[in-house]
Amino acid sequence: MNQISPMAFVHPEAKLGDGNIIGPFCYIDKNTVIGDNNVMQNSVTINYGARIGNGNEFFPGASISTKPQDLKFRGEDTICEVGDNNSIRENVTISRGTASKGTSRLGNNNLVMENAHIAHDCFFGNNIIIGNSTKFAGEVTCDDYAVISGGVLCHQFTNIGSYVMVQGGTRFGNDIPPYVMAGRDPVSYCGLNLVGLRRHGFSNEKIDLIHNVYRMIYGEGLLKDNVQAVKDKFPDSEDVAYICAFIEKSTRGIIHPGHK
Repeated sequence: MNQISPMAFVHPEAKLGDGNIIGPFCYIDKNTVIGDNNVMQNSVTINYGARIGNGNEFFPGASISTKPQDLKFRGEDTICEVGDNNSIRENVTISRGTASKGTSRLGNNNLVMENAHIAHDCFFGNNIIIGNSTKFAGEVTCDDYAVISGGVLCHQFTNIGSYVMVQGGTRFGNDIPPYVMAGRDPVSYCGLNLVGLRRHGFSNEKIDLIHNVYRMIYGEGLLKDNVQAVKDKFPDSEDVAYICAFIEKSTRGIIHPGHK
């Protein structure tokens, strides 16, 4: 049975699962689908097009599936997907998609801290931490286990790899490849995210391998030649294959090596 405050509004066309708690002053729009065991504290807005999974907690002021802040948006029928077991803190806004992709997506087990914004057509994976007041423009992708600190500004169409750590206050418009730390002004490569890698069980041997890969990638010569040299030297490593594929698919270019 759902627990719905008499001071909340739930549109009669909204589809709710079981065990949800909907607090006072929440607004649930039509064309929304909400799974089981979600908690919506007071003053949460679930807008048109939201598709919510199970076990999420939404804190006061959160607004999910908001109309895109994109002047090209013409009211097309798009959605915003939120998976399972996410913590969406106060005043977080997540926009729904546009005609470009049709969907914005946040996966499972993510922590999105207070006042963060995830814009239209963004695709975020699982186990990601997003700090307070961090802002992502449209069509950003972020892979699993990334940590994006507070006050970060991310340009549209940017890609962020798995196990990345972005330092607080960073502004960036280049792609951040997997396993690294990014920071400084202008943004640059700051070495591996050693704490994050060790915390998630990466062995010393694997960390050394990834470190040597980035020494080669950020070495002398053309980036594409360095990536090919890495692929030739380490043909059997899944981590190396992921790094190289990420870089080769980059259209905005990866962050620079910074001071040597």
